[in-house]
Amino acid sequence: MTVFFGIDVAKERLDCAAIILDRQRPIGQKSFPNTLDGIERAAAWVMKVSKAEISQVHAVLEPTAAYHELAARFLATKGMTVSLVNPAQIRSFAKGMAVLNKTDQIDAVLLARYGCLAQPKAWTPPAEPLIELQALLARLDDLEGDLRREQNRYEQACVRGCSGAIKRSFVTNIRALKAQCKLLQEAIAGHFAAHEALEADLKRLLTIPAVGPKTVMRMLALLRSHPFDTARQAAAFLGLVPIERQSGRSVRGRPRLSKAGNSRLRAALYMAAVVATKLNPDIKAQQQRLLERGKAKMSTLGAAMRKLVHICFGVLKSGNVYQFPAAHPT
Repeated sequence: MTVFFGIDVAKERLDCAAIILDRQRPIGQKSFPNTLDGIERAAAWVMKVSKAEISQVHAVLEPTAAYHELAARFLATKGMTVSLVNPAQIRSFAKGMAVLNKTDQIDAVLLARYGCLAQPKAWTPPAEPLIELQALLARLDDLEGDLRREQNRYEQACVRGCSGAIKRSFVTNIRALKAQCKLLQEAIAGHFAAHEALEADLKRLLTIPAVGPKTVMRMLALLRSHPFDTARQAAAFLGLVPIERQSGRSVRGRPRLSKAGNSRLRAALYMAAVVATKLNPDIKAQQQRLLERGKAKMSTLGAAMRKLVHICFGVLKSGNVYQFPAAHPT
């Protein structure tokens, strides 16, 4: 017997619903605080109302900023199967079930029902070094974004003819942000130096032409923290798989990238793909074949982005450095 445990996560509360396979109605619904004690009580409650062992419970949650992380890690550590599902999939599922209302209690039931019907893949908590690496990279991304915005504001203020006090304010902030970025970069370098496996993976990925250190570090964090079975799954996760739009004779839309997943990493991959079409023999040859088949240049760049993900996945999967094609020996 499998019990599907839908948990709608908010900052302060967990709305829970339990459904047993092949039953339509929940066997129980209850709310708990989003604290360690509340999560323990929620786990005890679902086992009590279902009379199941913890290994028979499949928890289904939506990633909600950072608020889902404590519950997901705790339940997975205790032996419960945990799945993290895309909120957009749950909303589409709700429309398919003709559920128009949206409340936390309804969402908890929808999550349990979705788990029952879709049997989503189990989530595995990343290792601590990867969690720390993701946090460091995310913080660096935020600081670099703040720095770019402040530099743009400074440039515009200078064009308008701002006063000396305003200029000094901008200069002070820009210097402080640059210093913080430098500290984060040093912390990231130290983190890799302290973890041999991560540093070895980094060195392997850096052998791929046209993929720079920033893109490599983010690809490493993504690929090592998600249990992708295939490179295509990783590309789909990043929104790099074309979505077809065809129906009958009237709908003949061009395939477009789904653009799901991390937009920052996708942007970094785009820039790497532009360079790779000139420097990477694999991708240069692929682009030439696609252009000869009449594909648009932008379409070939999307294919180049997917190819880069496949190459990164293959390097990490094999544990070897990037190998040039036989026609282009090093």
